[in-house]
Amino acid sequence: MDISRLKNESDARICAKMMAESEPWRTLQRDEAASYKIMIDPIREVYIAKQDDSVVGFVVLVMQGAFVGYIQSICVAPINRGQGVGKKLMTYAESRIFQQSPNAFICVSSFNPRVQTLYQNLGYETIGEIKDYIVSGHSEILMRKSIGAINDFVQK
Repeated sequence: MDISRLKNESDARICAKMMAESEPWRTLQRDEAASYKIMIDPIREVYIAKQDDSVVGFVVLVMQGAFVGYIQSICVAPINRGQGVGKKLMTYAESRIFQQSPNAFICVSSFNPRVQTLYQNLGYETIGEIKDYIVSGHSEILMRKSIGAINDFVQK
């Protein structure tokens, strides 16, 4: 499996469709058009995982703003789940983030406790809850993994 920066519209459309057809994005009411806008937004860094020239997953990073190192979305194709693709994408994302910032941030939906546990097992700590943030009745749980304080950090 290879992970590289998203480079073409075809792969962007595949990722947008994969996102729109998966949880938590269905519950969060993010359709394919909104997902595609995220894929092509120049503010975001999108990295895709390919196996045998097929997109098997992707991760979307935001490397500017208040939470530098925000993992906005991570998605694995349903057929490829449980094969370590998500963990490899998270490791790749963290490697990229920790070059520029000592903190990685991610939100997980309150209705997705299995994924929240996964992130905790990867070293993320819950730092807050944002109630009714995207859809009414559900919270987003903000989590952080840190390798040190901002003032002590030296960019690589």
